[in-house]
Amino acid sequence: MMKNSLIKTVLVAFFCVFLFSAFKTGNRVKIFMIGDSTMANKDISGGKLERGWGMMLKNFFTEDVIIDNHAVNGRSSKSFITEGRWQKVLDKITPGDYVFIQFGHNDEKKDTARHTVPGSTFDDNLRKFVRETRQRGGIPVLFNSVVRRAFVESKTAVEDDDKRDNSSKGLVEGDVLVDTHDDYLVSPRKVAEEMNVPFIDANKITHDLEQELGPEQSKKLHMWYKPGEVASLPDGRQDNTHYNVYGARLVAGLLADAVGCKVAALKDYIRHYDLVVATDGSGTHFNVQDAVDDAPDGEPVTILVCDGKWEKPTVPASKKISFIMRSGASWCDK
Repeated sequence: MMKNSLIKTVLVAFFCVFLFSAFKTGNRVKIFMIGDSTMANKDISGGKLERGWGMMLKNFFTEDVIIDNHAVNGRSSKSFITEGRWQKVLDKITPGDYVFIQFGHNDEKKDTARHTVPGSTFDDNLRKFVRETRQRGGIPVLFNSVVRRAFVESKTAVEDDDKRDNSSKGLVEGDVLVDTHDDYLVSPRKVAEEMNVPFIDANKITHDLEQELGPEQSKKLHMWYKPGEVASLPDGRQDNTHYNVYGARLVAGLLADAVGCKVAALKDYIRHYDLVVATDGSGTHFNVQDAVDDAPDGEPVTILVCDGKWEKPTVPASKKISFIMRSGASWCDK
């Protein structure tokens, strides 16, 4: 009798797990993102060009993945919690959801509202994110900070994040990238190992990218513009921290591939397109014809077209273009 009861209990438990798995499979995968300005969505009004890599990430996944980016400019792990932003994310997490966690840039700041200590309060905050995500049935993924473009020793590199300027512009840059994060890079890795969490070494990935490009070409990843070069920045800008469209998209692609290597369940959702058309600033272009015009002749090019109705572009015979239409995107009837 006891044996039959045990068998029934096991069968019921298995059936419940099967139903839950089937239910989750039938739904889209959700990824929440929490972090700072290097990850955040940006204001694109007036032709603004700054982008966070998290803003571009959704177009490196199939439509089965929903990205809900809560990263905010200027926030540290501490201020993200004290301002109630973490609680708002936590309230939304359901079993099977992912949470991508990346802090450090602003934890380094000296003001009491944001400052944390690596090996102490910074680690504690990361543990909190991991622990509470798991309590909701979510899956945490830890990232360390992307690199600052620092080819010279600078005492103001950390403070320059907030200024969006380069206080060391008078110094001569060398050929070797200088670390500006110190032990703030160690904490995410340490907590990930301690709590058995997937860890993405975003700093190494972006360090290798910027070092390979060198001091001059790496400027093309960032908000580095001469006065009058772009309409939205008439006075120009030298910003070694924040990405432009090109840089954010390149970094997002590299980090998406790293996620695929560390989180096997997400690997099959990752996609790469040559060009992306999106009205929300998450792509390379805002309209299809511009994307077609920028596509090189004679090479196969895949263009992802996101939401909205679009006029069919004129495609020269010299171009080999394939269009991928997202749900909600269609061609206008002429």
